[in-house]
Amino acid sequence: MAWLRLQPVTSAFLRFGLITFVLFLHGLQVDAGTGAIPPITGQNDTCSGSSECKEGVILPIWYPENPSLGDKIARVIVYFVALIYMFLGVSIIADRFMASIEVITSQEKEITIKKSNGETITTTIRVWNETVSNLTLMALGSSAPEILLSLIEVCGHGFVAGDLGPSTIVGSAAFNMFIIIAICVYVIPDGETRKIKHLRVFFVTAAWSIFAYIWLYMILAVFSPGVVQVWEGLLTLFFFPVCVILAWIADRKLFLYKYMHKRYRTDKHRGIIIETEGDHPKGIEMDGKMMNSHFLDGNLVPMEGKEVDESRKEMIRILKDLKQKHPEKDLDQLVEMANYYALSHQQKSRAFYRIQATRMMTGAGNILKKHAAEQAKRSTSLHEVRPEEPEEFISKIYFDPCSYQCLENCGAVLLTIVRKGGDVSKTIYVDYKTEDGSANAGADYEFTEGTVVLKSGETQKEFSIGIIDDDIFEEDEHFFVRLSNLRVVETDEPPDLNKLPYPKAILASPCVATVTILDDDHAGIFTFECDVIHVSESIGVMEVKVLRTSGARGTVIVPFRTVEGTAKGGGEDFEDAYGELEFKNDETVKTIHIKVIDDEEYEKNKTFFLELMGPRMVDMSLQKALLLTQEVSERKLTMEEEEAKRIAEMGKPILGEHPKLEVIVEESYEFKSTVDKLIKKTNLALVVGTHSWRDQFMEAITVSAAGDEDEDESGEERLPSCFDYVMHFLTVFWKVLFACVPPTEYCNGWACFIVSIMIIGMLTAVIGDLASHFGCTIGLKDSVTAVVFVAFGTSVPDTFASKAAAVQDMYADASIGNVTGSNAVNVFLGIGLAWSVAAIYWASKGQEFHVSAGTLAFSVTLFTIFAFVCISILLYRRRPHFGGELGGPKGCRLATTLLFVSLWLLYILFATLEAYCYIRGF
Repeated sequence: MAWLRLQPVTSAFLRFGLITFVLFLHGLQVDAGTGAIPPITGQNDTCSGSSECKEGVILPIWYPENPSLGDKIARVIVYFVALIYMFLGVSIIADRFMASIEVITSQEKEITIKKSNGETITTTIRVWNETVSNLTLMALGSSAPEILLSLIEVCGHGFVAGDLGPSTIVGSAAFNMFIIIAICVYVIPDGETRKIKHLRVFFVTAAWSIFAYIWLYMILAVFSPGVVQVWEGLLTLFFFPVCVILAWIADRKLFLYKYMHKRYRTDKHRGIIIETEGDHPKGIEMDGKMMNSHFLDGNLVPMEGKEVDESRKEMIRILKDLKQKHPEKDLDQLVEMANYYALSHQQKSRAFYRIQATRMMTGAGNILKKHAAEQAKRSTSLHEVRPEEPEEFISKIYFDPCSYQCLENCGAVLLTIVRKGGDVSKTIYVDYKTEDGSANAGADYEFTEGTVVLKSGETQKEFSIGIIDDDIFEEDEHFFVRLSNLRVVETDEPPDLNKLPYPKAILASPCVATVTILDDDHAGIFTFECDVIHVSESIGVMEVKVLRTSGARGTVIVPFRTVEGTAKGGGEDFEDAYGELEFKNDETVKTIHIKVIDDEEYEKNKTFFLELMGPRMVDMSLQKALLLTQEVSERKLTMEEEEAKRIAEMGKPILGEHPKLEVIVEESYEFKSTVDKLIKKTNLALVVGTHSWRDQFMEAITVSAAGDEDEDESGEERLPSCFDYVMHFLTVFWKVLFACVPPTEYCNGWACFIVSIMIIGMLTAVIGDLASHFGCTIGLKDSVTAVVFVAFGTSVPDTFASKAAAVQDMYADASIGNVTGSNAVNVFLGIGLAWSVAAIYWASKGQEFHVSAGTLAFSVTLFTIFAFVCISILLYRRRPHFGGELGGPKGCRLATTLLFVSLWLLYILFATLEAYCYIRGF
């Protein structure tokens, strides 16, 4: 499937293998003295050099130095196999190294954001800027072997310049620029394109990547030909932080507003964006993202809050989409699916793609699917293993319910006592007694005291208290009933001495019940329970109680309706509700049902109102109704009519203290916590990081299937293939050995970072010796060995990482943008650091640090010309006809791929011919 897209590139590799094999045979012939074509003698003083093997930094020379042809072939095979195996080892320890970098750069901090309305919210953001991390730790992680090889070669050979390190850096840059980008252009699915998102940052890194090699040429051939001075080395090293700072400025768009503010326009989100050519998405600036700072109503507002909101909105969108596709799934299953989907489709770092490529290549499996499977197993185990509730040895006695209401004409009210837990075979006695509240014993209720007996097997018991009725209008009143003096009747069974003594029964809360007596001599006062109520948008249908207090005589109609506030009716935020409630005689509670629409907003705070309108009696007598009419109130009434009207007014139903209810619709707490949990779980540091040495060793000895992320969206793992098993057993030694590296959880990843880079340095020293001995054994110079073999070996993991990034990412930054940044860092750190150390060393001895300009200067010049062509083509592909740097129409895609591969082949060919003086160099 995806590999079929690489067939043209694979065939190009095969042709290149045939060419290099012919060159190797020619090298053997030259070494044997049978060369027929005399080389051109010119300025390149390396032409007179020999290809004799030299003592390595770690590995000694394999004696005898002039073996027979058969022994030489055997040595070539041994060196070649050892070189490949060491490349695998470096890839695996670089996996650990990149994991530590991912953990370090994923560290977060809490910030407080003040909204325009004065409200403050606390959220977390990344400590490391994405651009800074890509150009520092990420670039160091992907280029560590090349950088350390250059440093170790100089320091290990008495601070004398060598060809292997610098040529590897230039050769690796050529492979990255031409082959990796060619593959990324070709593997994009048909009909799709990828564009660079951070275009300003790409301009900066691309310019620096070309300038770095121009600067390298100027050091070698312009300023002081053949000599590297201390200031040249230190200035090369100093360019690294300058490049990082300029890229950061381009990313943050500092120093630009006073020159460019007139070019911005306001989008629907009130964010300011730049006007650009083409069909850029709304809200996307030149570099593809909203500005980190922007002006709103003349004020500078930080963008951290908007970035956090965008991640939440994206997570909410994923949950909604999955809920529509899989309505049969429960919330936990949807969360796991959303977690895998978010991890698979979110923008990932260079470190993640490098780790993923290495693990899939070495049989360690797809880390996203492994992580999803582990999360699903953990979730299943948590559901299956439920802690058993501890047995309750004590019987708890209490009222259930603890609040009672009755009309004063009900005669008596029944109260219930329950027993929970303990030994129900015991007989329990408990006393009860009434206490006055606003109701008085003898006037409103009958004073009562007594004892309730819960016999063996009984778990509840009822008793009654009499209510006194009168014809006097009065407010609702209440009294209390209290439990006391609990006794347990013991049986004749002998006690169990193995059990500790404990009380057999206790009075639990609530042991006091409240009884409210509702007056029935008035039509009633109608009100809500409170002024404000908060509801979750996930409630579905909310229920609001309307209370009838201070009387319940007669049938009363109470109209009601909903009124919009910030929440809109008509099915947008809630369904409109209106109508009438009919309270029958002695009926004291009615319920209004309102449907709330759940649109799953993360932070919601919308209001609407529910109001009651004037109640009216239904069964009012005709005489009383006439007395209350407007016409009667306007004429003078007789004494009898005045008294009758006063009594009628007293009995008239009215609205109470809370006739209008404010309903505040808030986000679902469960939904909000789910989104927050998902955002935390989508931190890639949790996926690639390790928590203990046990986890690392278990992972080292486990073989897993590779597979592509786009095979399914469930995250289920497949069975390992034959290739997975082969690669696992080939690399299991390295995996187990590097499992001893400290887990990334220790010291926030720094312990793993330091140990890993030390191991990479040691392996790189061995690789340098192997490559040098391999080249000299078959008659290749170090410069050719470095450009062809070492550069290829160190760049293979980056190739697979960039291919995965190109296919999976929405943008081309992770696949293209990091190539240019890595190329610049290679020169500034790899050559700048090594040459600075050597130049300072020789300067301290009063001597100069000599570097041959011949082959290296030619390679640098050739690469710079080809790189300029490559970047120009990429920028031209942003035109609407192509659609982006990667992908596009099949013919254009194939033509670009073949052109870039041809540039690399030409670079290898010319560099090799110049090294052997078949063409004139510098």
